[in-house]
Amino acid sequence: MREQIVEKVKNAGVVGAGGAGFPTHVKLNTDVDTVLVNGASCEPLLMSDPHLMDQEIDTVLAGLNTILDCTGAKKSYICLKGKHGKAMKSVQKAVDKDSKGRIALFELKDFYPSGDEQVLVKEVTGRIVPEGGIPLQVGVVVSNVESIFNVAKAMNDIPLTQRYVTITGEVGQDMVVKVPVGTIVSDLLEFAGGPTITDYRVIDGGPMMGKVLTDIDQPVTKVTSGLIVLPKDHNVISQKVMDPVKIKRITGTICCQCTHCTELCPRKLLGHSINPHKIMRSLFTGDTDDIDHKARKEALLCCECGVCEKFACPMGISPREVNVLIKNELMGDGKRWQGTGEEPKNHPFRNTRYVPTKRLMQRLNITKYDTHPTLVEGFVPDVVKIPLNQHIGAPAVCLVNQGDNVTKGDLIGEIPENALGARIHASIDGIVESIEAGVVKIRKI
Repeated sequence: MREQIVEKVKNAGVVGAGGAGFPTHVKLNTDVDTVLVNGASCEPLLMSDPHLMDQEIDTVLAGLNTILDCTGAKKSYICLKGKHGKAMKSVQKAVDKDSKGRIALFELKDFYPSGDEQVLVKEVTGRIVPEGGIPLQVGVVVSNVESIFNVAKAMNDIPLTQRYVTITGEVGQDMVVKVPVGTIVSDLLEFAGGPTITDYRVIDGGPMMGKVLTDIDQPVTKVTSGLIVLPKDHNVISQKVMDPVKIKRITGTICCQCTHCTELCPRKLLGHSINPHKIMRSLFTGDTDDIDHKARKEALLCCECGVCEKFACPMGISPREVNVLIKNELMGDGKRWQGTGEEPKNHPFRNTRYVPTKRLMQRLNITKYDTHPTLVEGFVPDVVKIPLNQHIGAPAVCLVNQGDNVTKGDLIGEIPENALGARIHASIDGIVESIEAGVVKIRKI
């Protein structure tokens, strides 16, 4: 059975919808005892997961049962926050019908980052993922709600061609909308009534971990969960667009070594050997000191959640951005975290150091955008731009040529031989207008 399920998920091009884009068929080809459905809707303002759990729970459960059958897991938990009352009722009603007793509902506390997969594993199972490790090492598969929804579709040979996206911020109408993969951001914003301000930036993803788009002619991908329009000078935007060299210089000059970033770091609270304040200190002294050299390596353990810079730091500097810069440098040199092999020990104060989502939104100055929008139907683009690389791994090999007619669901990108990757499919009916820089442009006929 596993081989057939894995092959169908592979054929459908399903990847992790939570942001990383790891090919789902690879994740499912394993044995675990527990499956966690990540419906935390962890990033503030993003609402597609609660919508799916409310309106499409039967499909989500079908996908979940498929994953349980594939991995051999005996237990699963659908994890979401109690504040999403409507979704909670829909899930509980569906779970009550589970005759096999494999599925349960787990109510999460409303804190950030409850959706971090290692945090989620600890909250639900009590297990701690090893430093630099993944949930599979403790017998758990964690999968996002929309990924599981897409697994159910894959069982019916329906490939991943659409994405649920939250649009919010300074727009005419905030909404959750189902769009073809490859939809151009500017077209989607126009459908939402357009930006209501002239000097703005758009975040692809959530306010904490999302990226600021360099322009809005870019496409929605399989991992685009939200589009947030904010003023150019908004505090959420400012540090995301700052020059990396400037970030390091400011951080190395201003950091007061208060240790707040370390005390509130979610991975530190799991017992991992990361001390962001020491990483910041290393900017003063360089790598000549053994302690600072080790501290810099600790950046490899950063989950990039942003708690340190957006909530903990009283100086308004960017430990997260510095960690990312150092991590990229180290990984570029082929360095990986070498753990001790010992099981991390939960921080004794972990349960008193949750970051409440409401307080976080106040700190970010985004509370007014927390409107919990519902699904809006009817969006059909004239053009899509479909990247051949929307996932972890190698870009797909293009299978179409300029001028080809394609139908929604047609395979247009294949996984390279003996490589990690995901298949890519046409998301609308049309003609291939161009293939440039790894992007297939299709125009509706």
